[in-house]
Amino acid sequence: MNFVFDLDGTICFNGQPISEKLLNALERLVDQEGHKVIFASARSIRDLLPVLHERFHKYPMIGGNGSMVANHGNIISTVNFQHDTLKEIIQLIDTYHVSYLIDSDWNYSYTGSDTHPIFNSLDPQKRAKNVPLDQLQSFIKILMLTSSNMKEVEEKLKKMEIVVHTHRGEGVLDISPKGIDKWSGLQQLGIKEGEYIAFGNDINDISMFQHALHSVMIGENLQLSPFASENVILSEDVENIIVEKLEELGTMYRTNIDNRSTV
Repeated sequence: MNFVFDLDGTICFNGQPISEKLLNALERLVDQEGHKVIFASARSIRDLLPVLHERFHKYPMIGGNGSMVANHGNIISTVNFQHDTLKEIIQLIDTYHVSYLIDSDWNYSYTGSDTHPIFNSLDPQKRAKNVPLDQLQSFIKILMLTSSNMKEVEEKLKKMEIVVHTHRGEGVLDISPKGIDKWSGLQQLGIKEGEYIAFGNDINDISMFQHALHSVMIGENLQLSPFASENVILSEDVENIIVEKLEELGTMYRTNIDNRSTV
């Protein structure tokens, strides 16, 4: 069985790398239970790597909410904004004085402050370069951080043929090309509907929850909740609870596979 994990707020907390306790549990899924582990994040592939121990760097990864996909340590797929759409977005950025993080396939352009929460997770290992907007080779994912009128920006974006996720707690608009989400990223890896277990915590996990065989929501999210098979409440003991859930589901779905193979 495939096990698909969002990172931030799901198995990665407070901007820190995934704990060794959870990494060991993921390895047991693979080495002892025979399952496959996939990471699916809003982060770019570049910013996924620092929160994962290097022994996981060749695992399948979906970055930018599906706009980039990597496997065996190589980026195998990227999706860019269409030229006309990108032109409209850049016009909004200029008109409404938007600060942003725009990702290319590796480098990025960042105009936010060094006190913004996103800054701490932005290329901490200096794997890439922060370049001016006109020097980006491609435009894969856009985060709008602040604006003179974010409400108007959001209204105009939602009239475009793009995917917009609104992170209310952070006041951030998360923008991907049309038709791009975590489920589209999974399809790029050859994963089919009902062939995976999904773990997530936010609205950008809805698409992968919708097509999962079983889905586990970490914490509370009213928009994601209708698509979750079950819920793990955030607490001081959340990592131990997740480890127990992985052991339970790993055994359950290994048993199901074993039973089917004997028919």
